[in-house]
Formats: sequence, C-alpha cells, structure tokens
Amino acid sequence: MLKKWLREPLLHFLLIGAVLFMAYDFRNDKQTNPNINRIVISQAKVNVLIKNWGKKWQRPPTQNELDRLIEQEVREQVLYKEALTLGLDRNDPVVRRRLAQKIEFLSSDIAAQIEPAEDELKAYLVANPKQFQVPAHISFIQIYLNADRRGASLNEDARDLLLKLEQGPVDFDTSRLGDPFMFEQIYQDLPDFSVSRLFGREFMEALFDLPVNEWQGPIRSGLGFHLVRVDSVKPPQQPELGDIRDKVQYEWMAEQRRKMDKALYQGLREKYDIVLPDMATNL
Repeated sequence: MLKKWLREPLLHFLLIGAVLFMAYDFRNDKQTNPNINRIVISQAKVNVLIKNWGKKWQRPPTQNELDRLIEQEVREQVLYKEALTLGLDRNDPVVRRRLAQKIEFLSSDIAAQIEPAEDELKAYLVANPKQFQVPAHISFIQIYLNADRRGASLNEDARDLLLKLEQGPVDFDTSRLGDPFMFEQIYQDLPDFSVSRLFGREFMEALFDLPVNEWQGPIRSGLGFHLVRVDSVKPPQQPELGDIRDKVQYEWMAEQRRKMDKALYQGLREKYDIVLPDMATNL
C-alpha cells in the first residue's frame, strides 16, 4: 500500500512544489542576508575539482594547477552573481529556456526514482499493444514492369507473363523476366515497415492482402508496376512481458515523466494571471 501511494503523481507534484517553495524562500532570505556577497568554496567543491581533473588528465593536479582551478571557480561565481545583480538573466531567451528546463528536470529526476510494480507493467503492455507489437513479416518474389518502357502494352505484357508463370513449375527461374530493377527480386521475411519504405504504403497494404503461392498483378508501387507471388506471411505477434520487460519499463517511465511534467506545469500555471493579446485585433 505504501509503495503504491509513493508512486502517486499527486504526491510527486507536492514534493516538487515543496522543493520550489524552499528554493523561493531561500532566495528571499538571501536578499536580506548581509553576507550575500560572500563566496564560499567548500572542501567538497575542491574535491570535485580534483576528481574531474583526474578523470581528464589521469593524474591529480599540482598545487599551481589546483590554485588555478579554484580561482576559475571563484571567477565564475563572481561573474554569475554580478550578472544576476545587473539583471542580465532577464529577457534573455537562452537563459529563460535553460532555467525552464531546470524546473522540468526536477520532475524528471523524481520520476526516474519510481520503480514500477509488475502488475503496472502488465497493465501498460495490455493498454498499449501496438506500441510493442512485433510487426508482420512477409516473403515474396516480385517481377518489375517499367511503365515508361512498355507504354500501352504494359497490361497485355503483364497478362502474358502471368500466364507463363502460372503454367510454369513452382521453382520457375524468374531472374531473367521483367525489366531491370534497382532493388532485389526475392525478399525473405521482410517486416511490413521495410516493405512500405522500399515500395510505398499502398503496395505494402495490397501485398499483405494477396493469397499465398499465387502470381498476382500488376500491382503499382512508388517505383512502377510489379507481378508478385507471396510465399509466406507471418501476422503481427504480441510478445509476453518477460520478453520485452526492459522496453515496457522504459516506455512506462517515459509516460510517468510526461504525466508529472504536465501536472507540474498545470499546478504552477494556476499561480499566474496569464494575459494574452486579443488575436482578433491583430488579424
């Protein structure tokens, strides 16, 4: 029960609100703090500087190098505080966007700590079957007919060729039939989206409606016309949670982040009186 309560979006929103309130209260305290111009470089910060230097150069910094790192940190904080004092953070779209992102990161960080229960993942998989569905696959042979080359005789050529294929053996050699084509003639176990990418969506949909082991056509694609024989079709498959648990959890957590971001924004937006221009007068 406690774990379920801890996963409630309302609780997360309240936690984020508390963080924002404390940050706002801290900022107001600073405005009346006589030590507002005080810059403190803690030992913990120095340790971070040393650690980052070691990662980059594979050795600890010398004393002179460390002194320069510390002075660089002091310089950055001095310039940062002066920029805030001068109001340089105002009306700057880059700064405004970056600060807005930091607020969004608060909710994302909290969402990242949520561990879904097994029944929640199962319910998410059931509610979003197409998102995790293994696509349909198809194996087929196609013979390309160039409409520009054949002109008005295309349909007659297609009928003659179909008759020849229907009367021939199953393993009829089709490599010399049809017109030159930029892609393959034989495709094995191709997913539906790959067929769509190569030949176009309409061709893909028509292809999956054809009977198996029968020559059909001509079928139009984005490249021209084709005679087609479908050899096998595998319908879409719905996997079990155990087979794709990591993917389901990733998508579940992404949805929690979206919900939390939306709840945070709506809650914060209600604090403000939003004044928009009368768009009708600007037309």
